[in-house]
Amino acid sequence: MTEAADRIFVNGEGHALADPDAGGDAVCEAVAVRDGEVVRTGRTRDVELLAGVDTDVVDLDGRVLLPGFVDAHTHLTTVGRYLVHADLSAADSPDEAVDLLDERAAEVKSEESGDESAETGDWVLGYGYDESTWDESRYLTREDLDRVSTERPVAAFREDMHVAAVNGVALDRFADALADAPDETVPTGGDGEPTGVLLEAAIDPIYRAVEPGPAETRAVVEAALEHCAERGITGFHDMVRDSHAPRVYRDLDAAGELTARVRINYWSDHLDAAREVGLATNAGSDMVETGAIKSYTDGSFGGRTARLSEPYADAPDEAGQWVVDPEELNETVADATDAGFQFTAHAIGDEAVDAVLDAYEEASRTDAGEARHRIEHVELADDEAIERLAETGVVASVQPNFLKWAREDGLYEERLGPERTAETNRYREMLDAGVKLAFGSDGMPMDPLFGVHHAVNAPAESQRLTVTEALRAYASGAAYAGFDEDRLGTIEAGKRADLVALDASPWENADAIDEIDVALTVVDGEVVFDGR
Repeated sequence: MTEAADRIFVNGEGHALADPDAGGDAVCEAVAVRDGEVVRTGRTRDVELLAGVDTDVVDLDGRVLLPGFVDAHTHLTTVGRYLVHADLSAADSPDEAVDLLDERAAEVKSEESGDESAETGDWVLGYGYDESTWDESRYLTREDLDRVSTERPVAAFREDMHVAAVNGVALDRFADALADAPDETVPTGGDGEPTGVLLEAAIDPIYRAVEPGPAETRAVVEAALEHCAERGITGFHDMVRDSHAPRVYRDLDAAGELTARVRINYWSDHLDAAREVGLATNAGSDMVETGAIKSYTDGSFGGRTARLSEPYADAPDEAGQWVVDPEELNETVADATDAGFQFTAHAIGDEAVDAVLDAYEEASRTDAGEARHRIEHVELADDEAIERLAETGVVASVQPNFLKWAREDGLYEERLGPERTAETNRYREMLDAGVKLAFGSDGMPMDPLFGVHHAVNAPAESQRLTVTEALRAYASGAAYAGFDEDRLGTIEAGKRADLVALDASPWENADAIDEIDVALTVVDGEVVFDGR
């Protein structure tokens, strides 16, 4: 006698989202799950044959059922901090950002009076501002943040985390550390004094000072996990450095409380420690795995620190910076790859993308495709780089939500000019060339349907994907980037039951995918969010 299913999803429109050479996007009405695994798909009346006395039957009422979204690149504790501290992504101007920080300052004062153990001390923190959307398009400065407080340190982080602003208290507190930072990372005004704007390495001492301790890390992780569940995210690849997050993930996993699968990518300065404790790529539990060793090459377009072969359109004397120079990158890639780790490197500008591909090709005895080495972002890649990505099998781990900056008069056009703007984020051409494409968010925002919307509605044909292609990149594509394609990324018998149900069809609402609501999120067969 056939064993009954634990849970059955019926009366839906299920999409397998398999690759064309693996059966394509088969559509079913119902899905049966047992022990966290999909055991049958098909018509409702056929799948209902697996219903037993204790089977939970979930009526999808015509909703669209998809494989759970896997975010291939995020910083979960930063996403959580948006939810705990001031969320500056809501600001439409410098003045609104200051107002939001003022509100947070009042909360910090209240928290201090009620809890002397507050882990972030006297800091007022805000995350996620994007000046490119403001009429007054400029970074926040010391002058702005001094309006929030002249008694406690204030820091506001730009959305890309490559630019920050601090007030005078913070500048004074970190004067020695900032004096040691490269001059170009601590801009000064006409009076020769720091403006409060910090770039790249100059932000590091601020990051270390505001890094939450174990208790606050757990709080921001739990807040971010709830956010993930509400947006259909069943797994994510976290980029971790000097954080308590890995311990929090493992503690939640051990307690059976982890509501999304986590792949931890450790910063390259953790490589020696990772080897010493015996970590290895793909090692771990069903819910928490070790991923890649990660490094930087360049910065960001927002900070004009992404490394370009030609100068910036709005700064003809600047072509970006090396955050990690190619020689150091080559050594780190070789070291990590020889140790058997997957490697991934942040590269945004075309010169940086080329440098990573060079490092991978020169690095080691391990084929880059077999090792599934990755490049994060790949925002500006020329034809030759796209061909090299395809030939080597290097995964392009990209963020379709960045296409929000590709609109007319957007950030890309300001930094790069119209011609190079059309050459950014060329997902259509990458996919057509055979590049392995994985979608993630970088937390800007952490919302797969927002990213899918922008990939489907991109301004340039070279950037634009179909709805099915974009959804695959956020499911099987991201799963492949984490060696998980055999258990995640499609709805098929034998795969883990990580699922998301949508209130409307993205195919029928292609011009408004970002407005579709998530109705249900399922991880390993268990419902972790029910918004019906």
